[in-house]
Amino acid sequence: MRKTIKMIILCLAGVMLNFGIYRLFHKLGIPLYMDTVATIAVTLTGGLFWGSLCGALTNIISQIIEFWGWEGYLFTLCNIATAAVTWLFIKYFPRELNLASLPEKTQKNTLRNKIMDLVVVLFLLSFALCIVMSVLGGMISTFIIHVNKPLSERTDLTGILSATMFQDDFPLILKEILSRIPINSIDRLISAFFGYGLALLFRGLLKDRGLIWRLNIRG
Repeated sequence: MRKTIKMIILCLAGVMLNFGIYRLFHKLGIPLYMDTVATIAVTLTGGLFWGSLCGALTNIISQIIEFWGWEGYLFTLCNIATAAVTWLFIKYFPRELNLASLPEKTQKNTLRNKIMDLVVVLFLLSFALCIVMSVLGGMISTFIIHVNKPLSERTDLTGILSATMFQDDFPLILKEILSRIPINSIDRLISAFFGYGLALLFRGLLKDRGLIWRLNIRG
């Protein structure tokens, strides 16, 4: 019961962090989404269920606060997909990404190799997230434009790229997908590395590496 309470608190903290980081970048005028950092961190710490819950609540709550239409709730799928992709990477790269397997002490050469392996895996994770988020986000956006035509006149960077990079007769779904790749390539790279660092802090707060291992296996 105590472990569940810890994860609930961690999940809610992740939701607040996601929304806070997103709002900070928005206030600074930086055209990145940055709303999945804590989703990645919570997934690395607690597994698929808690990561998906953190991602879903992030989008639902942010949409309630900054409501612009029911269509916005569809992007909840993107944050859940972030948790799913991260969880798959935990399964395929348990030695590099499972926080419970990090050694307390190791030789300098071994540590250097482990860090290099981790950096490579995080780069791969960011690339996978970029592709998945661009495709899924583009599909959702295409659907929204079809059901609500006025929303096609967007003034955000994605909308500007979609309008300027492609001709009018270019397929809409490809416009929406391809225009997201430049933004997501930067966004997901930062999110992957920042999310892993945040997960290390979460591990310290839980103070139970065995718990993290069990949560990830069950996730």
